[in-house]
Amino acid sequence: MARKSAPDDLLAPLTLAVGQEELLLDRAVAQVVAAAKEADPDTDVRDLAPGALQPGGLAELTTPSLFAERKVIVVRAAQDLSADSVKEVKAYLEAPAEEVIMVLVHAGGAKGKGLLDAGRKLGGREVACAKLTKAGERLSFIKGEFRTLGRSATQEACQTLLDALGGDLRELAAACSQLTSDVEGTIDESVVARYYSGRAEATGFEVADLAVAGRAADALERLRWALAVGQPPTGITYALASGVRSIGRLATAPRNMRPGDLARELGMPPWKVDRVRQQMRGWTGDAVATALTAIAQADAAVKGGSDDPAYALERAVVAVARAARSGARPY
Repeated sequence: MARKSAPDDLLAPLTLAVGQEELLLDRAVAQVVAAAKEADPDTDVRDLAPGALQPGGLAELTTPSLFAERKVIVVRAAQDLSADSVKEVKAYLEAPAEEVIMVLVHAGGAKGKGLLDAGRKLGGREVACAKLTKAGERLSFIKGEFRTLGRSATQEACQTLLDALGGDLRELAAACSQLTSDVEGTIDESVVARYYSGRAEATGFEVADLAVAGRAADALERLRWALAVGQPPTGITYALASGVRSIGRLATAPRNMRPGDLARELGMPPWKVDRVRQQMRGWTGDAVATALTAIAQADAAVKGGSDDPAYALERAVVAVARAARSGARPY
């Protein structure tokens, strides 16, 4: 197995699903299994849970059966395999069995990198499944979901859906599927708002946007609604901290950078840079420090340090809103 497998060859002897985005990893596995079953409905699938592949077990799994049916062997958390199991997998990949497809699900990174490098050297087909940490990446994911489902959605609709549901890809994918099944024609912002407006208005990031703009009363109203509909308090403190840190990062970024370079430097989409620039008015360096201290105290409170996490969040929201209006020497 030395020749490099084509990216679209789902029946390649080895597929490497690399990354930590669970939805993408599961999809990479499911695509291989579906292709194998389409080629041979009697395909035997062995999806091994993390830690299930023990030394000596691979030989038994890859031994051809009397009926010579195709096999798919999925090894989860391959980066955690023992040294003996890694040695066995490497030896097997040098001379893979006929009609056996192996899928190694690997988190990437330094742990277990030797096995990953060996699979790449031997020509394994690789599927990137990295976490989508940037808003632009998640927005592209939503657009791709609609394209895959054969439907068109406006840019505003995709952004509204992202603002409403956040970064959970499973939830975003399910929402795209529901919208395409329920709605005819182009999916626009009004359609998404009709389905998800209550959630969009109750996200922690909506609370944070209002707080960093100094709108204490509006932020408190959104906070109470967010808690009423089940938003986790830790998510709200995360959103508050993210909003304040974004102001600090933009304020200390080089002022002569072009907008595109600035967005890349800060890891923000251009639209968010513009939003943070507007929010930044009225903030000072001392105010950022004060707000982050208040948020840290609230975070400790909602994680068990207080009997009244809602009150701790309210205090943090008020502190952030006051900080937004505190300075005579704004950024």
